[in-house]
Amino acid sequence: MRGLCKEEDYTFLAMTEKSTEGTVEGALEEDCRARKEDRVRRRLEREQREKERLREVEEIKKEKEQQWRTHVEKLTSNQEKNLQDRLKRLRRFRDFQRKVLVEESGTEGRLTVNQLLTRM
Repeated sequence: MRGLCKEEDYTFLAMTEKSTEGTVEGALEEDCRARKEDRVRRRLEREQREKERLREVEEIKKEKEQQWRTHVEKLTSNQEKNLQDRLKRLRRFRDFQRKVLVEESGTEGRLTVNQLLTRM
């Protein structure tokens, strides 16, 4: 009976060693697989963050371009307004000069006044 028990013990121990070896190998494979999956997950996260960063950079670039366009439009508008105001003042001054010349020269011909204005 003792011999039979020893045989069963040895058989049981052999099975546990095999299963332990299989378990160790399985654990190593699982650990290796887990590390590989972790590397893949981190790589995907890095790629996602890089895409997000590039998108944000592009949005900032577009926003700055829009701000620059707005700034240039304001400057152009102000320059046009200043030129229009200057033109109005110049026309008023020319009308004033013409009026003064007509009064000083009497009611002489308009051609003479225009010639005097052209010389000025």
